[in-house]
Amino acid sequence: MYLRITGMGPIARRYFVKNGFDGSMTMLGIIVGSWVVGVARAEIVVTAGLGACLAMGISGLFGAYMTERAERKRDLKNLENAMMTKLDDSVITDASSFVSFYAAIVDGGSPILTAIISLLPFILSLNGLIAVESAYIPSFIVTLVTLFVLGMYLGKIAKENALLYGIQTLLAGIITVAIALLLGAV
Repeated sequence: MYLRITGMGPIARRYFVKNGFDGSMTMLGIIVGSWVVGVARAEIVVTAGLGACLAMGISGLFGAYMTERAERKRDLKNLENAMMTKLDDSVITDASSFVSFYAAIVDGGSPILTAIISLLPFILSLNGLIAVESAYIPSFIVTLVTLFVLGMYLGKIAKENALLYGIQTLLAGIITVAIALLLGAV
């Protein structure tokens, strides 16, 4: 009900996809960079990846909370002025407070989720299930698949060709890998 009252549903979807994309692309850069320089310890890749995406997550958490809270307070004050009454203890006030937290969780959680997906092969390596050298290719693949799925989701939201959207986000990942490899060859 709060999402409907505030119109937060579409905003939360944007936060989720945008920051999931950012998390995946960040991980792609870390994984390619680690591969290029020959990192042979899974804990280095996992720590760097989680550190980067944790920073993105905390930034998203606080940034989204503070931004949404400010926007919602302004909207609430404008509504109170238009209605010439205070809306304390109303469902609108409760909805505004709730969606600030909701936006923060979605915005902050998305890059962490996509980072963990990308790091799964390295987490398996940490647990001795696969060699670190064998974790790179599966990590590239799951990260590119994550980008593709995020793109397909956008296509579905747009009610357009989901496959085309998926290919576009996949191409962004492939371009990132190619540029990182070129930079590593210099």
